Amino acid sequence: MYLEHINLVVSHLPRALTFYQAAFPHWKIRCSGSDSWNGRARNWLHFGDDNQYIALSDHGTDPARDLSGYQIGLAHFGYVVNNLASLINRMNAAGFNADMGSNTHPYRKNAYFIDPDGFEVEFIEYNSDLPAERNSD
Repeated sequence: MYLEHINLVVSHLPRALTFYQAAFPHWKIRCSGSDSWNGRARNWLHFGDDNQYIALSDHGTDPARDLSGYQIGLAHFGYVVNNLASLINRMNAAGFNADMGSNTHPYRKNAYFIDPDGFEVEFIEYNSDLPAERNSD
């Protein structure tokens, strides 16, 4: 079993796509279209590779969950990367700066970025193949 996709409602597709293209330069737009959702027009696209993707649709109007608050909702989602420093450089070049991160764990490094619509995305680089080391706190 694996997670195939997440579906994010955003306010502006090109702006959201800029963020995720910087994070995943090897991904492509798999398909796209226009339709309506509960009577509201929207544009949508699937951005990913052959195995996983992020579904984005642009009919969002309200602000995202306050990440410093206690509201129920998505806190963040995380992706494993091979080279965290390279990802951080790409994100910085695209105008996105890390919100926070930690490099104190002996077997992993991570960085958090906030996408243009307020979703927090964690990127993790593991320095061990042993689950007991990778998953230790």
